[in-house]
Amino acid sequence: MLRGVSLSTTKVVRLTFSTAGGKTFALTIDNPKEDLQMAEAMAAMNSLIESDIFLTPSGALTGIRDIKVIDTTTNDLYDPLQA
Repeated sequence: MLRGVSLSTTKVVRLTFSTAGGKTFALTIDNPKEDLQMAEAMAAMNSLIESDIFLTPSGALTGIRDIKVIDTTTNDLYDPLQA
C-alpha cells in the first residue's frame, strides 16, 4: 500500500568563505530566522573568520565569498510504506 503524495519545504542559509589555500568552504545552517539580514550574516561570518575555529583542508577562513538563503520544495510522488 502506498501513502499519498507528500509536499515538504526546507530553508537553509549557506555561508561560503574563501580559504588561505585559495579554495572555498561552505557552512550550511538549517532553518535560518525569517528576517535574516545581510549585515547580520556578514557579522556572523566575520566573527567566524576572526575566531579561527574552523580547520579546513585548504587552510584558515580568510574572507566572505557568498551568502545564500535557499528554499527547497520537495514533492514526493512515491513513498512506499516502510515494513
